Amino acid sequence: MMSVTYHNLEFGRSRLDFGAAGCSSNAAIDVRKVTKCVFRNVSRGGFNARKLLCCRRDIGHCRVFCTETSGGLVNATSAVAPASPPVLDLKEKPRSPVLLANMFGPVADDLLTLNKNLQSIVGAENPVLMSAAEQIFGAGGKRMRPALVFLVARATAEICDLKELTREHRRLAEIIEMIHTASLIHDDVLDESDMRRGKETVHQLYGTRVAVLAGDFMFAQSSWYLANLENLEVIKLISQVIKDFASGEIKQASGLFDCDVELEEYLIKSYYKTASLIAASTKGAAIFSGVDNEVCEQMYQYGRNLGLSFQIVDDILDFTQSAEQLGKPTGSDLAKGNLTAPVIFALEKEPKLRDMIESEFCETGSLEEAISIIKNCGGIERAQELAREKADLAIQNLKCLPPSPFRMGLEEMVKYNLERIE
Repeated sequence: MMSVTYHNLEFGRSRLDFGAAGCSSNAAIDVRKVTKCVFRNVSRGGFNARKLLCCRRDIGHCRVFCTETSGGLVNATSAVAPASPPVLDLKEKPRSPVLLANMFGPVADDLLTLNKNLQSIVGAENPVLMSAAEQIFGAGGKRMRPALVFLVARATAEICDLKELTREHRRLAEIIEMIHTASLIHDDVLDESDMRRGKETVHQLYGTRVAVLAGDFMFAQSSWYLANLENLEVIKLISQVIKDFASGEIKQASGLFDCDVELEEYLIKSYYKTASLIAASTKGAAIFSGVDNEVCEQMYQYGRNLGLSFQIVDDILDFTQSAEQLGKPTGSDLAKGNLTAPVIFALEKEPKLRDMIESEFCETGSLEEAISIIKNCGGIERAQELAREKADLAIQNLKCLPPSPFRMGLEEMVKYNLERIE
């Protein structure tokens, strides 16, 4: 049977819940034919879990997803699929919401293994730093990027007739998650955030000094593991990500309340802060599978476009969701002077908005009025169109992959993101 462990995923500033599924059965099921899922509480390996029984419309009984490697990884004979399935139509409203368990079920065992390894590879040289790492690793979430590593790794492994993921694939997923975690610790310091995912942040518990050092330590530890992969292309790729993080923060800090910011500048900043690591994750996984440069580049562009789409959606939700849903006041980015896609589009139509922003909302009620203007002048709708445009590109990037549950998971991720603004 299959066990499902729930975690929270974070992409940019959004939090996503998903089921990581582990399977000890050799049963297999086409996720596209699932019509009903029943959960039952179980426990596995110290993790709280539930069984997921999936009923198919073409048979009269229930079976379970299998995450173990089978013939699917060894049957591919060509560099790309001989006949790609139809590309998803993102303009069509989906018949039913995307199930996160379906997206990540095919790599659930990989995620369970990663969860067990994360804290051990951080190291225990310093109890305070280890405690800080445990605080954020234990807060839930932070598994989207390694999940993408595993999905791309297994999807591209089929092209090269790989029977199983390599040690480098698994280490890359761990490195990516460590880098992301380090960036979160530093982000909370810069944003002076007291809470993350309902728990106190590292700097709130241990102070700013320890938080900065903990983030630095994790960046350094991930760099050490990265060097030991002994792949110069991947080392350069991931090293650039760490540089991009800093560039993004500097770019954002230097452009606060700047109403002359252009859309291209916003996209560059969003790439630095969010999409760069995602793109490096997906391309690095393809590199370790040994596929050709064209497929590697398509996986990079998939990660880039998906990351940009996610960031744009997050920036839309900053205006459309309530404070309770966001876990922070509505329009908090705008209040800090961080002008995102909805604001940039609204500025093109409403000159009054410029005066409010440049005055840094010094008048009582001006922030609330600015949020209302952005909602009512088409800024949200144009940002939604931009998010869909990037999502369309991400789907196109997947055409080079053969049909598989892993490719389907990558497609479902794109669809799920857009569902957040429907």
